[in-house]
Amino acid sequence: MSNKLRETPRYLAVELLTRINQQGTYSNLGINQVIKKHQLDEKDAHFFTNLVYGTLQHRLTLEYWLQPFINQPQKVAPWVHELLLLSLYQMQYLTAVPEWAIFNEAIDIAKVKGHAGTRRFVTAVLRSIQRQGVRAVKEIKDTTKRLSIETSTPLWLVKELTAELGLKKTAAILATTNEPSKNSIRFNISQPTEEKLTQTIKDLRAEGLEVERSQVTFRAGIVTAGFAPTSPAYQRGELSVQDESAMLAVESMQIKPGDQVLDACAAPGGKTTQIAIELNESGRVTALDIHAHKVKLIEANAKRIGVADYVQAQQLDAREVAKKFAVASFDKILVDAPCSGLGLLRRKPEIKYDKRLADSQKLQQIQLAILNAVAPTLKEGGQLTYSTCTILQGENQDVVDRFLAQHSEFEQIKTKTHYGIKDEREELSLTIYPDDFKSDGFFIATLIKKSR
Repeated sequence: MSNKLRETPRYLAVELLTRINQQGTYSNLGINQVIKKHQLDEKDAHFFTNLVYGTLQHRLTLEYWLQPFINQPQKVAPWVHELLLLSLYQMQYLTAVPEWAIFNEAIDIAKVKGHAGTRRFVTAVLRSIQRQGVRAVKEIKDTTKRLSIETSTPLWLVKELTAELGLKKTAAILATTNEPSKNSIRFNISQPTEEKLTQTIKDLRAEGLEVERSQVTFRAGIVTAGFAPTSPAYQRGELSVQDESAMLAVESMQIKPGDQVLDACAAPGGKTTQIAIELNESGRVTALDIHAHKVKLIEANAKRIGVADYVQAQQLDAREVAKKFAVASFDKILVDAPCSGLGLLRRKPEIKYDKRLADSQKLQQIQLAILNAVAPTLKEGGQLTYSTCTILQGENQDVVDRFLAQHSEFEQIKTKTHYGIKDEREELSLTIYPDDFKSDGFFIATLIKKSR
């Protein structure tokens, strides 16, 4: 029984949740690796993914509920704690799952991974929760704290977002970050047309992937059935897994075939390859990353998609760009800056528990340093696109404003997309919040280097 148990979605979820919490494994990468390694069928893969994301997304709420039932939490092994949170998540959120199934498998996991004492402890806690029920979050009187526990968001982040956006918008954003993320793919088609995209979707359906068109970006699809990374189309390089919002940065750059482009913070190469698809023999994208192993990821991505001839990947700290490249080397520059990643809470829910406001403030200095470094290498009339996958203003428009204050040769223009996303806004930059289109949170600013 133990070998069979070790291949079940619940057992695998406990293992991965423990690695995420103890070793900092990224949930999205870990989930894909486990599904591939254990060759989970579609039903088990879906349940496993739900268990991992659900337990992570609702962690603070689950902790709030679990706390009264654990007398000495410091003595509970990390994996046992994850098992209890996982079981509590199923009891409270997955109402279609029979309670006996939750209890039986939790107890079996406790027995296989631990000993008789572990089994008795897990059984006792789950039975107590079953008898007494959990305390109501609505009993928390403080509005901000209640929103923190209700949406499982650290208090500092609730306060910061509320100060920037107001309580109503913050509540809407945080509510949607706990919903399942969409399975978004990019069609790797140069100069896509309606006809090309329609035929591509037909071909994918014939191979077992159900795909709908995105309402956010022209070249994206939403997979509603099937697993894109194992599909023949993915292996052929015809697809990339990328969020809809993330595609908008390159889309807004309006790449021309012969452009010389710098992707200053490129790994793992999603945006690099999106740029490269639009280039011809005279065009080139220079893709940088500070780590050698990530440069290899960029090269592997470019090779899989068939655009390696248009990609020059190099190991370089983006803050050193001006020392390495000549003045006016590039027609277009993308700075998809290192950031707190707080727009990815739906896709990487563990991020919110690891970050602090001080982390965001430190990143502002790095972001500004990169912009300062790349500025001289852009041609007059060229376009500098600054993007992040966070929704905190301090890493977004505040950084752009500080850069513009130091560089009178640049001006900000309104960021435009193919579908005219949020064109009615007054702001020049484009911020996609997680509740706007149920995609990742993303920020894009478009800067032009004025001709003298």
